[in-house]
Amino acid sequence: MAFQVFDTTLRDGAQREGISYSVVDKLAVARLLDEFGVGFIEGGWPGAMPKDTEFFRRARTDLTLRHAILVAFGATRKAGRAVAEDPQVRALLDAETPAVCLVAKSDLRHVERALRTSAAENLAMVRDSVAHFVAEGRRVFLDCEHFFDGFRHDPAYTASVVETALAAGAERVVMCDTNGGMLPSQITAAIGALTDRLGISPDRLGIHCQNDTGCAVANTVAAVEAGVEHFQCTANGYGERPGNADLFTVVGNLQLKLGLPVLPDGCLEQMVRVSHAITEIANIAPDTHQAYVGAAAFAHKAGLHASAIKVDPLLYNHVEPALVGNGMRILVTEMAGRASIELKSRELGLDLAGHPEALSRVSKRVKELEAGGWSFEAADASFELLVRSELPGEDVPRPFSLESYRVLVEHREDGSVVSEATVKIRVRGERVIATAEGNGPVNALDEALRVGLTKHYPELLTFGLADYKVRILEGSQGTGAVTRVLVETVGDRGRDWTTVGVHNNVVEASWHALVDALTYGVSRTAPAEV
Repeated sequence: MAFQVFDTTLRDGAQREGISYSVVDKLAVARLLDEFGVGFIEGGWPGAMPKDTEFFRRARTDLTLRHAILVAFGATRKAGRAVAEDPQVRALLDAETPAVCLVAKSDLRHVERALRTSAAENLAMVRDSVAHFVAEGRRVFLDCEHFFDGFRHDPAYTASVVETALAAGAERVVMCDTNGGMLPSQITAAIGALTDRLGISPDRLGIHCQNDTGCAVANTVAAVEAGVEHFQCTANGYGERPGNADLFTVVGNLQLKLGLPVLPDGCLEQMVRVSHAITEIANIAPDTHQAYVGAAAFAHKAGLHASAIKVDPLLYNHVEPALVGNGMRILVTEMAGRASIELKSRELGLDLAGHPEALSRVSKRVKELEAGGWSFEAADASFELLVRSELPGEDVPRPFSLESYRVLVEHREDGSVVSEATVKIRVRGERVIATAEGNGPVNALDEALRVGLTKHYPELLTFGLADYKVRILEGSQGTGAVTRVLVETVGDRGRDWTTVGVHNNVVEASWHALVDALTYGVSRTAPAEV
């Protein structure tokens, strides 16, 4: 089998709401897709989109691909116009790509109502366009738009579009579920009916699925199982409406579940890195629950899971996470048993297995805190401090002790709002009073605390507050509700850590999280003395 992994992130995927790639972005995404080992990268529609025209121009000098072939996308010639005189056809040739992907109507209703031409003229447009590019030395793929809807409506005509394209020299004719309304069984049935009608092998066909039924990945896999060897996807499933078949999930399923060699050796483990890098370029937050590549794809929360994983990780992981460049995580929550806490501690470099009494104390403490609204599943640093406090010889001394703190918020006559915080603390035997202003009470408190500590812990100058999240917990009402705060801190060399605090006063909850954040950071750089 010679599978063709055809990526259309830069063309179809770019139609997702909120995505707008620059030419530089498109070049960067193309390099990443090539590193992942896809066979074809559809770069856009030259002639129709100025940005895409520029992309193909720059790609000739700025893009060196190891695995992929660059593909230009465009339409067949217009009705009533000679193919050699069509400016869109000329623009495709001017892109100078080794391959082109043409789109054609394959649903007779679209031919007559959207194109406003005849069935015969549409077939002539397909034949002339495919033959023209083949004669120019290009590899040609033809996307049959609305294939499955058309095949249901008028199977004879839709089949004739496929037959015409193949006869004119198309390498593959791609069946497009443009409306995304198909189910896997319908995909399989249509492929069987088409190949029987035309007397062709399914390996002459391709598949392109939208995700409007949530079945794009399943439909793509079903097509491959039916004998199709060319499949079109987008990174992270980007695309119009609910998107396209996710490249990473499709490839993971085909290679790891069906054992099909769809990528070159050494490429599969680049999956997570490439997926996340593309999300950064697209300026879209990664989907933490995305199959294979999500941060939660191999995260385990239930105690029963952790007990089994302790014996054999594959008992609850459907594949080895490292195969796709991911890793397993154990989440510590109220659902966690002793095994979860032991595994999570081991992940942090702490041995609770050799200290069963400490393990019991930590387990009890976690459940008590979680019942009060604390959550450690996203706050590894706070959890590590808790574990160390129970392990002999591992306790982390606090870098200071609190005498008191005060936060004032002043709304001035000119409409400005200023926060001021004062902290009174003891640091290494010295009483310190520090005051600072901030753009909010928590920022002011953070600044005051740093002012008071920096003399003794200059490494605090390398710490920064990267993120601050507040959640009002269920079960309480309005402004008197219990509040949970997560603080993400970044240190030198880009290392970051997250801490948690809970209280019915948001400032006090923030204080707990800030103290943990500074304590953890200082413990990683210098010993603390109160």
